Amino acid sequence: MKTRQTGFTMIELIVVIVILGILAATALPKFIDMRAEASQAALDGVAGAAATAMQINYAGCHVTNHKPVDNKCQSISSCEQVGQLLQGDLPAGYKVDKLAIGGGKPGETADCTLNNQEGKSKNFIGVAAGI
Repeated sequence: MKTRQTGFTMIELIVVIVILGILAATALPKFIDMRAEASQAALDGVAGAAATAMQINYAGCHVTNHKPVDNKCQSISSCEQVGQLLQGDLPAGYKVDKLAIGGGKPGETADCTLNNQEGKSKNFIGVAAGI
């Protein structure tokens, strides 16, 4: 009786390695380009946090009749003051334009622009409060 060995031949293994190499070469550029998407996602996250901080501050000020009170209501009349509302200020590399919010009356809104160090920007709604 003749015994037959089972397994893969050297050619079959080389073909599989070549196929895996081709797949890796086509998929690699997609993973390398994730930096731009990650930067945009971080910008969107910081803009969302800034908008939420302004809205929560306005709600706290509304409860205190817009009288500045520690940890409940801070006086906000321009977009650049959003850093006062965020824990630890704005992250490094981000800045907000110095746009005044409306006529400075509580509840007035403005389109604020957040910029990152790569030159990208994202708008968020700023709300005046505690004035």
